[in-house]
Amino acid sequence: MNLSDFTQPEIRHLLAECNFTEEQEKVFLLRCKNIPLEQCAEKMDMSIATVSRINKKVKDKIMRIL
Repeated sequence: MNLSDFTQPEIRHLLAECNFTEEQEKVFLLRCKNIPLEQCAEKMDMSIATVSRINKKVKDKIMRIL
């Protein structure tokens, strides 16, 4: 699943329905802009492993909604 393929209405719907934590929402929005995990980690001042775990949780929540 490539998050950058979602439309703006789909992104708004997922933000409303997925109950993301603050960190999950940040990762989701960055990934929707097609920003690589490495750059997400830099922007969020976290390790790549941590951002990868958050990204997996985001995708899991999205799959439950879809």
